[in-house]
Amino acid sequence: MALSVTRRILRSFGSLSDYRRISIPPFRTSHSLYSHDYGDRLSSAESFNFRKSGSYFLGCRRLSTSVLTPESSDGAFPSHLLSTKQVITPEHTPGLYQDLVIPVRNFHNEDKGFMVLAGDVFAVPIRKDIVHRVVKWQLAKRQQGTHSTKTISEVSGTGKKPWPQKGTGRARHGTLRGPQFRGGATMHGPKPRSHAFKLNKKVRRLGLKIALSARAAEGNLMVFEDLEVPTHKTKNMVNYVEQIENAKKLLLVDGGSINEKLKLATQNLHYVNVLPSIGLNVYSILLHDKLVMSRDAINRIVERMHTPINR
Repeated sequence: MALSVTRRILRSFGSLSDYRRISIPPFRTSHSLYSHDYGDRLSSAESFNFRKSGSYFLGCRRLSTSVLTPESSDGAFPSHLLSTKQVITPEHTPGLYQDLVIPVRNFHNEDKGFMVLAGDVFAVPIRKDIVHRVVKWQLAKRQQGTHSTKTISEVSGTGKKPWPQKGTGRARHGTLRGPQFRGGATMHGPKPRSHAFKLNKKVRRLGLKIALSARAAEGNLMVFEDLEVPTHKTKNMVNYVEQIENAKKLLLVDGGSINEKLKLATQNLHYVNVLPSIGLNVYSILLHDKLVMSRDAINRIVERMHTPINR
């Protein structure tokens, strides 16, 4: 609560009885912070009216400003001229998201403590348009693009003129391998090319954050201490998956290279897939209704999301 007012306004005045009233426009500060109308605050100081010895003059030779409050001890400024309105500023830090705390378990459903997930990676707002763009970019990039058709110079056949230009009564042609003939060429057909298009790294990174945040918000994100399995038997992995609720399709994400036992135990299960953290992508997350990540995978993903983008 503060108000910028003039401390020294007029100098060299004699007796106020010698002055007569004149009207001077009210003083308004040009600073944007104090650009309010002073009619409701300085009603008694809206104008200064003075006259001395038959000549009008403004005795303000020099103006200086300071901030005065009711608690100020610098001079006896009338307190009723100060604003009593309170400015309420909400306490929040824009750009930061609240971290998540999630329990950590293992394949035997044993409690292994808790883990804090970074809010700017696992708790960002959901945007379907970003996910759609990233998925289209992934599918277009992985498309082979090996489609090909033959032009008139590539199709098999002779180039001899089939019949004379005139005299047969038939339409004139120079070759039987044109696009209008059976076994002829294809005009403007597809040729091998890349279907990939450019998508900014910021958008791709944001798409992965949104996919992770969606699984965390749905409760379909699970954190394991590690993905170590005692044996490579597939039946053991089937038992582990059956213990997880609503796990129709499961995606296991480990930090480094995939354990050989885990790879052998899941290779015959079409509803369980394994990926390293470097290969985690939006499309794979959307294809599976359950996402299981190890502690190491979480740390690597967060580190990758916090790494500055090279330009």
